[in-house]
Amino acid sequence: MPLLDWTIVDEGWGRKAVDFATLSEPASCREYVAVHHRLGLERGDRLIDVACGAGLALELAAIRGAECAGIDASHRLVAIARDRSPDADIRTGDLQALPWDDESFDVATSFRGVWNTTPSAVDELYRVLVPGGRLGLTAWGHVKHSTGAWALTPFRLAALAQLEYQSAMQLGRPGVGEDLLERKGFVDVERFHVPFAWEFPDPETYARALASTGPAYEAIETVGEESFLQAARHQARQRVRDGLPLRATIDLVGFVARKPY
Repeated sequence: MPLLDWTIVDEGWGRKAVDFATLSEPASCREYVAVHHRLGLERGDRLIDVACGAGLALELAAIRGAECAGIDASHRLVAIARDRSPDADIRTGDLQALPWDDESFDVATSFRGVWNTTPSAVDELYRVLVPGGRLGLTAWGHVKHSTGAWALTPFRLAALAQLEYQSAMQLGRPGVGEDLLERKGFVDVERFHVPFAWEFPDPETYARALASTGPAYEAIETVGEESFLQAARHQARQRVRDGLPLRATIDLVGFVARKPY
């Protein structure tokens, strides 16, 4: 069942869209390139990226020759994505009710945009893929065991109910993502490690980047923006290294699968 009001996503992810696009999203390049490579993305593939955000993954897909489309719930992020890729078909909308016809795409991706709490989004991805179409998803893995787990600590300032919901969302737990994809009809489901590292020049930039994300918004609702920024800067100051950037390597998992012929 679609979210009752998917437009509220823009409140969390769109309020600092430019900061997100320029300070936070570039760290995902490793993730985007790794998944495109794993999918064998090539010239002429029709690709849709769901929860496309500011559209960096679409830019990289187009470099490989893909014909790109994307959708995101934040109209402010979509504006940046369209500015980056004016030839792509990028729309504001609900990932659980995609406005494209059946069998429109050869490849579908979503980078930490599809969750265990949005299973109907997987139904939609299945619907818009051609028979034999390829799917690539990513999700957080063992975050607590990651050397860069410190970088996500300020998110824990959110209210308990929000933290519990975030935990229920995760597809990266052992077997969870595989089970969901197989139940939705996908075959040849594989889990793999995805490279991911946040890098920042200083604690202030890290705090601004973190504050531009949706989970940060939930924490800011609870403690206020200045308290959130102070907590983030405090975390980062403990990780400053002479002559090196702040670096947080976080466990990320990917799934590739195929719609049967």
